[in-house]
Amino acid sequence: MAIPKARNDYFTYDQYLKWEDGKRWEIIDGLAYDMSPAPNRSHQQISMSLSLIIGNFLRGKQCQIFAAPFDVCFSDRDEATDKITNVVQPDISVICDPDKLDERGAKGAPDWIIEITSPSTIKHDFGTKLLLYQKFGVKEYWIVDPASKTVHVYRRDLVGLYFEERTVANQDKIISGIFPDLEIILKEIFQE
Repeated sequence: MAIPKARNDYFTYDQYLKWEDGKRWEIIDGLAYDMSPAPNRSHQQISMSLSLIIGNFLRGKQCQIFAAPFDVCFSDRDEATDKITNVVQPDISVICDPDKLDERGAKGAPDWIIEITSPSTIKHDFGTKLLLYQKFGVKEYWIVDPASKTVHVYRRDLVGLYFEERTVANQDKIISGIFPDLEIILKEIFQE
């Protein structure tokens, strides 16, 4: 992905839905960020590995997993598209409330979001997106760093603020705070 470049105008989801330039965009607080070009091979391998592990775990459960591109609007379910100013395409989203899903994607905070970072998006993932996800109540946020082969796990405390529970190196396993029975062996997702 390229470094997200904010455009100067203020945008809503309604306008976003009409864009036909073939690029991947996100809107955060009304600012548009170009998420092109497509992620690299390593990013896609990690995304696929995590999606398979989590998807297999969720089989038969109410929660569902979605991989980018998948629009997540941070809004109320009934909020009009011309009022929504936050829409992102997380690498992986897990949503446990089926009422948040519609034909376009999701309206409302996913329970769990995973972003796979790159040198060009690292500030965006650890800054802008972390604050957005915290603000709108995402219960758990993972930032996967392929370069250092680590996962930064952010969970909400009692007042709703994120704290970094741990950073796990390649040889370790990690357990989701939302799904304590889900154990992910990191060397399996960072394999080349």
